[in-house]
Amino acid sequence: MQVATSPLTTAPNRVTLWSALTSVYFLWGSTYLFIHFMTERMPPLYMASLRYIIAGTLLYGYARLTGTPRATRTEWKSAGIVGILLLTVANGCLTLALQYIPTGVAALLGGLLPVFLLTLNWASFARKRPTNLALVGLVIGLTGIYFLVKPDKLQGTGGLHANLIGAGLVTFGNFAWAVGTLLAPRVSLPSGTISSGIQMLVGGFVLLAISLCVEPVTPWSILDAPTKAVGSMFYLVVFGSIIGFSSYAWLARNASPQLLSTYAFVNPVVAMLLGVTFAGELFSSQSLLGAVIALVGVILITLGRK
Repeated sequence: MQVATSPLTTAPNRVTLWSALTSVYFLWGSTYLFIHFMTERMPPLYMASLRYIIAGTLLYGYARLTGTPRATRTEWKSAGIVGILLLTVANGCLTLALQYIPTGVAALLGGLLPVFLLTLNWASFARKRPTNLALVGLVIGLTGIYFLVKPDKLQGTGGLHANLIGAGLVTFGNFAWAVGTLLAPRVSLPSGTISSGIQMLVGGFVLLAISLCVEPVTPWSILDAPTKAVGSMFYLVVFGSIIGFSSYAWLARNASPQLLSTYAFVNPVVAMLLGVTFAGELFSSQSLLGAVIALVGVILITLGRK
């Protein structure tokens, strides 16, 4: 899948567009559960760094073997900055947050991402006001998120303090992700596959450096990891990073911010269903109502995209 090297000028193929959206909607919705499994008994930043280093090596190697030209120094720098924002900061914050709050709650808090995407795109990047229908969809979607994570339902395993830490980490990660997403079409990036590979390599190695400084690990600690953690990491490498992230990178260059932001409303629904089924998390009738409302917001934002 190729990432354009210039801002969107023509409409993307609809089959490719919706295939990429479906991938981001459902595969990324499952990553919350597998991040939880991956870090149950292993340091979170260390495991996240290995996930991206492995995935980045595979993507970069595939791109070069199939004839993709080498990236220039400028392209390496641009892709590296985007990778640090998306993977080191945003995904690192999410991985840490899952040590404090349940997977479903983390995914639901991720529903705040469209606020940053649409607001930053309006106020700073494109200075383009979203359509009225998209704004209505955003409000409805956030209303659904409110019902999903109503304060009196925000119960983690570590009490109020842990909830605040987890929610703060996810919120800061959302901000970094929105900046990286909106920056991507405005910098010089190489073609899609090699760009994703560079982003993962740079983001992963920066994350590894941080992990080695703050976590009790060595570069070879993976040899002591339990089978469940290793298996979850490879699921995330293939489905979360190689397929899911590459799809997102393509969408960041070929879809409007309104349409791209809709995945943050679908992911929580997928994550909550998986959390209920495999992690024993609660899914109340209020949560079901919130999920339905959030999906209505998705539809309106999609219809309201420019």
